Amino acid sequence: MDVKESWRRYGLRPVGADLDEIRALLREHTVRERRAQGAGDTELMRLCCFQLFNSGDLDDVLLIWSAKQASFDAACSIDIEFLLGHGLDATKAHLSANRAPSATAALDRLRELEADGEFEGFSVEERSAACDRYYAD
Repeated sequence: MDVKESWRRYGLRPVGADLDEIRALLREHTVRERRAQGAGDTELMRLCCFQLFNSGDLDDVLLIWSAKQASFDAACSIDIEFLLGHGLDATKAHLSANRAPSATAALDRLRELEADGEFEGFSVEERSAACDRYYAD
């Protein structure tokens, strides 16, 4: 499946069982990308992360973080804001409650970027609308 096929099949705001399929697709490409940079489709990974961002499920935060950490290309393709589908404060609280090293790493990165002013004026709705325009073009 490529970006166009995924976009046509699931849209930008998938629900229900479609989200499970997107999670599986993201996991598959994350594993490929970790094995060898370029083996996963980072543009498809980006779309999957945006679709999960739109669902706002905090349980997807570490899946998105894992995808972002898969390679240099994935890190560049997947926006850090995609972790924030439920908002910055809720995401930080969720990560703070998780003792996994990946949660600590993601939380540390969010705090660093927040201290640098990266999330000033951040809005889930505005970020979603900006990505909608990206995929509409």
